[in-house]
Amino acid sequence: MNEALKTTYLDANATEPLRPAARQAVLDGMMLSGNPSSVHADGREARRFLEEARNRISAGFGRISGTCVFTSGGTEADAMAIHAFGRSRPVLIGGTEHDAIRKAAPDAEVLGVDRFGLLDPEDLRQRLHQIGPALVCVMSANNETGVLSPLQDIEAVCRDSGSHLHVDAVQGAGRVPFTLSECSVAISGHKMGGPKGAGALLMQNEDPIDALTIGGGQERGRRGGTQPLPAILGMAAAFEESRRQDWVRIDVLREQVEQAALECGARVAGRGVPRLPNTSCLILDGVSAQIQLMTLDLGGFCVSAGSACSSGKVSSSHVLTAMGETEGASQAIRVSLPWNVEEDHVVAFCKAYREMAARLKKQ
Repeated sequence: MNEALKTTYLDANATEPLRPAARQAVLDGMMLSGNPSSVHADGREARRFLEEARNRISAGFGRISGTCVFTSGGTEADAMAIHAFGRSRPVLIGGTEHDAIRKAAPDAEVLGVDRFGLLDPEDLRQRLHQIGPALVCVMSANNETGVLSPLQDIEAVCRDSGSHLHVDAVQGAGRVPFTLSECSVAISGHKMGGPKGAGALLMQNEDPIDALTIGGGQERGRRGGTQPLPAILGMAAAFEESRRQDWVRIDVLREQVEQAALECGARVAGRGVPRLPNTSCLILDGVSAQIQLMTLDLGGFCVSAGSACSSGKVSSSHVLTAMGETEGASQAIRVSLPWNVEEDHVVAFCKAYREMAARLKKQ
């Protein structure tokens, strides 16, 4: 609950509330005066903190520290991967990928998905057999529905074909285990409860890449620009806290939300397959997402419709459209429970949702 505004925040997939450990790490980082690239004592101290954060994040993905390249966020990490690995080969993406991927690879071939939004690994295998090695971009978890991709199977297909797999793990990182080693991975600090402005690309090895952002040779020449040390330290702290989070508790509260919605005649996109423990995509047939958002916002509940990266616009979801929804693509809202959600927040939301559904479905 936001006491100042008297709102209940249920939009974690847009950005998680700042975790206390991350806040303290940011403050500690702001007290470091040195530039990590400077050779004097203060610079070396800043470099030590930077490399400790790199080690902690890399270890969370079972990788050595040199594979971690710091960026400004998940969008840049995705663009960096496409720039580095997709310029000399075909690019394949699933129909439910985030715009960070879709717009960074506008000429990519879009592969169909099933009614849950899942890419069929065997369909991918057949396509790669036809075109040869490619860059394959797949989300670990969909930002709108929370549906988890079959990454183990997709990784095996890419390995067999000599293709490079890039995983957008912006929503999954810290929330679900990640065990793949033969892929690049994009993450974003603020999606885990860290500050905005820091992300990372985890690569398979320490090899140099053709930099998207050139500059003074930072990040071993793979990404120019002085590293935002406070934000990076906050991201590392948030990542560790997120991995320790009691996601079972969150999953139980998410089930309460969905049961209330189902009782009102709503549908839950992706229900029935593995999903993130905090995410519900609720389709209320016959009621536009915009009307639902306005109603809930007036009631003090912060939820969203689809991605939060569309300049504040409410439009039909390309994710749900790819899943075969027609009218439902413009009648869905996303409820994504934050790390600090309490049961009374969920109870209050369920009450408000029932009242909204009963009133709007009569109109």
